[in-house]
Amino acid sequence: MKTIGIFDSGVGGITVLKAIRRALPTFDILYLGDTARVPYGTKSRETVLRYSLQVGDFLYRKGIDLLVIACNTATAYGLHEIRARYDIPVIGVIEPGAQATVALSRSGRIAVIGTSATVQSGQYRSTIQHYLPDADVREIACPMLVPLVEENWCGTDVAHLILQRYLGQLRGQVDTLVLGCTHYPMLKEDIARVLPGVTQVDSAEETARTIVGLTGVPAPGTLGTTTYYMTDTSQRFAEIASSFLGESVGSIEHIDL
Repeated sequence: MKTIGIFDSGVGGITVLKAIRRALPTFDILYLGDTARVPYGTKSRETVLRYSLQVGDFLYRKGIDLLVIACNTATAYGLHEIRARYDIPVIGVIEPGAQATVALSRSGRIAVIGTSATVQSGQYRSTIQHYLPDADVREIACPMLVPLVEENWCGTDVAHLILQRYLGQLRGQVDTLVLGCTHYPMLKEDIARVLPGVTQVDSAEETARTIVGLTGVPAPGTLGTTTYYMTDTSQRFAEIASSFLGESVGSIEHIDL
């Protein structure tokens, strides 16, 4: 196994890419951001599944050895169908995040934040309660957070006010918060200011650990390459991704699906 394909609706999957690159530095990565159709979290299950299969088909034709659905909404709505379509491992982000949450929560009082579609699916609640039946799970849809990240407004007064509106109700009520969208780790510091002392579970980091469990720790070698594809390229994506990764994303290839 040498090449990993990752897709998300936009820039959020960069959090997963960064975690995988750190864990598996010698692997090649193909990243596809469906930026022409972001966000997925406000769309129907049928639409999200159709989009996911289109981007999955594109990456599969590129010869990837493993596919990562770096989008909680696409994982919630299409993981089983996507797995059935390809003869390679397909990893979603919900199961790894839920398992880590159960291990980290001291009281079983857990909150999940995500897109409207992810929350409506109930996948996080059911998966967490599968491992911890007595868990008290609160799910909150935060539809404004993806546009906030896509506009690169992390760390602003606007971000603080929006997070205060969404998360203020959780202060003193939970000990663990699941970042149920791969855009949200870019808001970790903002969230910590609203919910100090609450453990944040980053599904990107947990997904990377799951992949290492499948591939094994790689032997030292030449650093892998990262190739970027976008359905609607924009300078903003490059700026946000470069800032989060701490390096230039280089060229981005525009594609039509």
